Amino acid sequence: MTLYIDPAYKAYYQNRLFDESDPNLNRDGGLLPYIHLKKHLESQNISVTTFDQYTSSQTSDIYWSMGVLQNYEELSKNENLILDCFFIFEPPLVAPHLYRELPRLTKFFKRVYVHNTEGDGYSLGGVDLSKLRKLYWPQPFSEVIEKSWSQTNRKKAIVMINGLHRPSGFTKTELYSARIQSLVELGNHMPADLYGRGWGKLFTRNALSWAYLLNYKIIMKNYHGSVISKYETYSQYDFALCFENLLMRGYITEKIFDCFYAGVIPIYKGATDIQDYIPKNCYILFDDFQSIQELAKFLNEMPRTEKENYRQHARDFLLSTQGQTYFNSLILESKPLL
Repeated sequence: MTLYIDPAYKAYYQNRLFDESDPNLNRDGGLLPYIHLKKHLESQNISVTTFDQYTSSQTSDIYWSMGVLQNYEELSKNENLILDCFFIFEPPLVAPHLYRELPRLTKFFKRVYVHNTEGDGYSLGGVDLSKLRKLYWPQPFSEVIEKSWSQTNRKKAIVMINGLHRPSGFTKTELYSARIQSLVELGNHMPADLYGRGWGKLFTRNALSWAYLLNYKIIMKNYHGSVISKYETYSQYDFALCFENLLMRGYITEKIFDCFYAGVIPIYKGATDIQDYIPKNCYILFDDFQSIQELAKFLNEMPRTEKENYRQHARDFLLSTQGQTYFNSLILESKPLL
């Protein structure tokens, strides 16, 4: 039996999805969940390869799509290929077409993984609810990165690592604008540094955002370019502004885990039910404060012992059953194959 994984981008074809040595594709360990899965299944005599390597056989093989819509209906006609899982990593704000396709996806696939199965942010009309599964975003590490986490000479400051993105349309749930505005306002009360791609490119499509254009001068004053390693940069700071792309139940990505790995305390906004998945003592909830001034005062006055408590709770979470669910996400989802 072979599991064929259809990655979202052609850059991962020819089994590059499992190439740990590629410094670009495996930046900050991004490929490790797939490498972890491949090693596990191959120890159980199940081959794992990217779908561009597919050749029809007389055995029953398995197909997983990481968001590819182009060929699943045609593939369903192949009685020797089982359409097992379809994964939707992007939220409705970024990839609305995937959510519009849910009625058909739940018809053809055995399981469809989404951030929440309650229809928060998307429609459940015509969807076979029995096929929906909660997506736990696969994480690359089972514990902290000791070199980064143990860094003690940290700036009493806030850092944000995000690329510049423009909201798709106007919606109250998008957080692209909120993360810009919050960093700018926090910068009036304490040092606030920005890293990531695209912030210095004023004449681009992504720059067509009022939050960006209105705050451009302040942004550029605090902007320090892109980073080679998020973990190395995070290890230099006490706090990180950690906003998801939008407000949505269950929408927890790699962003907060990146903070945990490097020992920086996340100031979080995103999944409205995050406390159901990650204990509140691991992060600072942005919405717990009535104003930026109140939040800044809390951060500026936080004693070192309290900072260490947040960091240690996050470390403990990664090692807990809840934390390991994210690390072993793909392996847990592969259990029906064994």
